[in-house]
Amino acid sequence: MANTMQADLVAPERKLASVQATQVLVPGAEGDMTVMPGHAPTITSLRPGKLTIVSEKGEESYAVTGGFAEISEEGISVLAERALPASEFTAEIAAELVAEARKANDEASPSVAEMTAKMLADMEALGSHMLG
Repeated sequence: MANTMQADLVAPERKLASVQATQVLVPGAEGDMTVMPGHAPTITSLRPGKLTIVSEKGEESYAVTGGFAEISEEGISVLAERALPASEFTAEIAAELVAEARKANDEASPSVAEMTAKMLADMEALGSHMLG
């Protein structure tokens, strides 16, 4: 298929997507990215957020809690720490993720408190983005 690329999304427990995509919107650690066919080779870490794959079938969105993306001219492979299709992401799951991040932040030593505070803010934002 012209103007498409291979897009794969894998979490430890399952493969969530393997499609020919026209673009993938990625929550990169340094900012959101739109990956399209012919993209410059890049490896980036992910922050918690919504990852969207656009294909001829439409848009499929997923909640990711972090991980890495390897991007090439031919496609993108995302290895997520945790990932769920948007249809499976519930308010209860969002609350659990925020509670885990809050606990880590509360128990963090001063040397990592800034990092855990950012993780908590990212988890709260993930819930807002996924649940509307």
